[in-house]
Amino acid sequence: MKKKVTLSLDVDVYLKFQEFCEENDIMLSRRIERLIKAHMEDEG
Repeated sequence: MKKKVTLSLDVDVYLKFQEFCEENDIMLSRRIERLIKAHMEDEG
């Protein structure tokens, strides 16, 4: 099941990340999800 969330991000960070995702054919939300999962695994 997916959950919609609202985030507040620095506009420059968001725009650069959005551009990165578009250039690399990555869904922005899926990439954020993977980053969160990796962070949680690293923190144990």
